[in-house]
Amino acid sequence: MSSPRRVYSSAGRRRNALGRTAAAAILLLALVLAWSRIGDQRPEAGDRVERIPDNGKPLHLAWPSGGEAAVTVEGLGTLGVSGSETLVPIASLAKVMTAYLVLRDHPLEPGEEGFTIQISPADVEDLHRRIALNQSVIEVEAGEVLSERQALEALLLPSANNVAALLAVHETGSVEAFVAEMNEAAAELGMQKTHYTDPSGFEDTTVSTAADQLKLGRTAMADPTFAQIVAMPSTVLPVAGVVANFNELVGHEGFVGIKTGSDQAAGGCLLFAKRIYADERTLTVLGAVLGQREGDFIQAALANANRLAASVDAALTP
Repeated sequence: MSSPRRVYSSAGRRRNALGRTAAAAILLLALVLAWSRIGDQRPEAGDRVERIPDNGKPLHLAWPSGGEAAVTVEGLGTLGVSGSETLVPIASLAKVMTAYLVLRDHPLEPGEEGFTIQISPADVEDLHRRIALNQSVIEVEAGEVLSERQALEALLLPSANNVAALLAVHETGSVEAFVAEMNEAAAELGMQKTHYTDPSGFEDTTVSTAADQLKLGRTAMADPTFAQIVAMPSTVLPVAGVVANFNELVGHEGFVGIKTGSDQAAGGCLLFAKRIYADERTLTVLGAVLGQREGDFIQAALANANRLAASVDAALTP
């Protein structure tokens, strides 16, 4: 928003008139600047952002009491953030970037399976190494063939770290080269407070903020294949069989994605998307909650995201 024109008084006007004019101009400028910042506020932890949406109702959001969060509504704009916006581990939310890059370079049309990856004995050894480290994985066997679509389903639903590595190597020849591409893509998307060190998020040094994750979530959800996969409650893989989506909100009350993440360093994390109906329109609420630690980490993230999304729905629904 451009600044208001400066107001100049002529030399012949009385001094008190000049004072009143200057005071009015200063007040007007302050109001304009304050309004321009609404929706982009960065409150400290515990603060609550309030904004007047299109229907004129005050917006009181149910922000998590801890960690950090951000929420936006497509077509309306950013509704605010909560928390300090410091860089924090994001655990398996890193896999959203991994999937985004795979689909960017190998788009899938409806019904297409894409490229294939054949599981080697070394991949099975890697699986067992990850199991020993208590990582999130799916069972694979030497000789098994995963299509691109199946690999993405394994990556995004049961959050398989071993498949994240498989995809990284397939794309660039090494995990290190793929991580470099992840950081290049983050910079291109304006994710200035994000740094990746691995394709799965298992490393505590893969860090981001809730606001940055929203930028990635919006871009990834624009891909129909990505949106279709993250909206699946479960899928069937060749060796692993039926695997469930860790995001238990999917398929309920309008939730259509996106990705969970949890470990001791990150707490519970969720990047989510929910469809709501307001003013005869279908709107998409996108949100991110990070660092939730109330009991079970994933359940804490799911519960806080559900409350936050419901508060947006309540404010926007007539």
